[in-house]
Amino acid sequence: MNQEAFLLREDQDGVCILTLNRPDAYNALSMELMKAISEQLDQIAEDLSIRVVVIRGGGKGFCAGHDLKQMLDAGEEDYYQKTFSTCSTMMQKVVNLPVPVIAQIHGVATAAGCQLVASCDLAVCSDNARFATPGVNIGLFCSTPMVALTRAVAPKHAMELLLSGDLIGAERAWQMGLVNKTVPADELDQAVAELAGKIASKSRRTLSIGKQAFYQQQEQDLASAYQQCSRVMTENMLTADAQEGIDAFIHKRKPQWTHR
Repeated sequence: MNQEAFLLREDQDGVCILTLNRPDAYNALSMELMKAISEQLDQIAEDLSIRVVVIRGGGKGFCAGHDLKQMLDAGEEDYYQKTFSTCSTMMQKVVNLPVPVIAQIHGVATAAGCQLVASCDLAVCSDNARFATPGVNIGLFCSTPMVALTRAVAPKHAMELLLSGDLIGAERAWQMGLVNKTVPADELDQAVAELAGKIASKSRRTLSIGKQAFYQQQEQDLASAYQQCSRVMTENMLTADAQEGIDAFIHKRKPQWTHR
């Protein structure tokens, strides 16, 4: 396990686990933590041994959002702008990472913590997890979390969270589509490990092609999306792993991925 200042990283069998490591502050996203996450995501993007990333929180919860005390102590417009810009860049790195990212949530995921959940490709939470975008309660509307949230759940569900500021439980988060699955707290590690392992068994090249295409076509009209994805499938078909995978399927054997 490699420890950065506020971030832990552990790699095993194609899975990279990043653990937010500010438990005394409910893993609030300080400037240092956001930079550490971004740096790790940049390294992972170039690391062909990694095929899936898990982001989780150490201590009692996942992430309570921005470090508001750090921001107030700075007290300057330039610092506020830098904070939100750094966070926005980090969230986009999660979306643009060539491999899938799974959020593993226990305890609270609020404000920018909820934004991080919404930015991840998949999310699994414990049955005692709670979610909120509570900025409206303190006079600071969760506008940047709104960007990720409105792309993850239906508009009225997003507005419900943003306008009320209320905490919702795991079951409601699942109903909204904010998380893929909710499990008993003592089964969370195993559930995420099984999902990550399943994804890690695939070709990294194929995962990368598919993830990129998913987000590209999502913003297009129907005809453009089909045109784009037809090109993507043609290019995918020409890759070494697609040729290997199809041959393995035809001959009923296990594929040997080269991730090319």
